[in-house]
Amino acid sequence: METLEQAVEEWPLLPDWSVAQWFNTEVPLSLSDLRGRVVMLFSFQMLCPGCVAETLPQAKRLRETFREDHLAVIGLHTVFEHHEAMGPAALAAFIHEYRLTFPIAVDLPRKDNPVPETMARYGLRGTPGLLLVDRAGRLRRHHFGHLPDLQLGAAVSRLLAESPASPERQPQSVAEPLAGRCEEGVCTV
Repeated sequence: METLEQAVEEWPLLPDWSVAQWFNTEVPLSLSDLRGRVVMLFSFQMLCPGCVAETLPQAKRLRETFREDHLAVIGLHTVFEHHEAMGPAALAAFIHEYRLTFPIAVDLPRKDNPVPETMARYGLRGTPGLLLVDRAGRLRRHHFGHLPDLQLGAAVSRLLAESPASPERQPQSVAEPLAGRCEEGVCTV
């Protein structure tokens, strides 16, 4: 997580995700494949009310607004509850019904823990969540809950305006994590 005073050198390189299956892409993707582009990674579950009502429509709007060669919008289906109900066949139907066209990764389940591999590695506390990664692969924003369109659009635009070799010296602030339950549009671990 970044703070207002954090220097550019302290922004960590985001480690790659662990994926069981991909949708909407012909080849598996890695963060290194996406270097040179800003990456907007949305974590979601198809049974999360906030994800369905706010996060996934926002991801679609971002995909329609920014050029794909500048901004990669990636969905990460991070199932930490109701595992039986959210398998690959159900997710494929969900993607079709909601007309999601951006690449979607299925987070790799762990045998000994209901929280999947990437969710644990990235410190995601639940769904929805978002991670904003700059062109050099550094994590620049880590947010739990829904971020309003204007705030997210401004953050993406600032990163797109940066040169990959010399990012701005002033980090963006991170909104305080939202605490909540699925009934409030946020599903916690």
